[in-house]
Amino acid sequence: MTSPNPPPSLERLGWSEFFATQVDPSEADLLPRRVVSVHRARIEVIDIAGLGRLELPANTSTADFAVGDWVLADPLTGIFVRSLERRTVFQRRAEGGHGQQLAASNVDTLFIVTSCNADFKLERLERYLIMANQAGTNPAIVLTKADTIEDAGIFEQQAKALQRDLPVIVLNARSADAVSQLMPWCGVGKTVALVGSSGVGKSTLVNTLAGPASDTMQKTGSIREHDAKGRHTTTARSLHAISGGGWVIDTPGTRTLYVSDVTGAIDMLFAEITDLAPLCRFRDCTHAHEPGCAVQSAVASGTLAADRLERWRNLLAENRERTPVASGPRGNKIVRKNKY
Repeated sequence: MTSPNPPPSLERLGWSEFFATQVDPSEADLLPRRVVSVHRARIEVIDIAGLGRLELPANTSTADFAVGDWVLADPLTGIFVRSLERRTVFQRRAEGGHGQQLAASNVDTLFIVTSCNADFKLERLERYLIMANQAGTNPAIVLTKADTIEDAGIFEQQAKALQRDLPVIVLNARSADAVSQLMPWCGVGKTVALVGSSGVGKSTLVNTLAGPASDTMQKTGSIREHDAKGRHTTTARSLHAISGGGWVIDTPGTRTLYVSDVTGAIDMLFAEITDLAPLCRFRDCTHAHEPGCAVQSAVASGTLAADRLERWRNLLAENRERTPVASGPRGNKIVRKNKY
């Protein structure tokens, strides 16, 4: 995190009418603060006076906070009073867990970072796009290491085809030009977040956006060239000031990203299939073998790729399997996996 100089206004920190309307007149004396990092035993925040630490009451869990949150604190003691409603929130369900893990909140644009090498995988990019759709934020794909290959256009075309009107930015993360390429999504009061595998250049991009004056440069690491796998150099989520205005959240590399309770987000990603489904002869068409299936006709005509349809099937199946459903008598709910 960089310490802005002069101290920023609330608006420069990302404060907006959405948050202001949540503050009751009786809370007018409380101090709005934004979470910049979450650790096992502490929360660091920023406000109009600069960086500080949020004092937590007893039995308060740091797992309930996300980087980017807005909270209200007592101006005299600095003790946390309550959190404000999130405008957008990224969370994911861990393998074998029943709860959601908070990743980041109040993000305007999610930069999904991948590189023009073996790391580029359509299946993984689709999962990140589902994550962005579910969070209610705007996704954009950032293709790094474009300077290491002759033609990045092949990767760019494949990425653009993943979702309608999806921005794709091709750049060299270490180049000063990277800042100008990403600035249309940044700016004063705006917050962006970076997600992607280890070794694709997320931390390098954060350092480039923060500028040389940043006092908390992120560590960067090398990758294995034969499979493009990198070491985890970012171990915690954190909020950093962008030199030209705005904020960027860096996140640790994610090895596995599961889908759960995201039916609407999947429909948004595969809009071409969603739009075709009502044209099928049967309302309950599975798009597998039924006569008069508009989706299968699109595959036969070449307007819909067969592997795209197969990935849609796999994601829907995983979503059904991993989405918990509540059951039990008289509201005594237990969580079990949906087997339908």
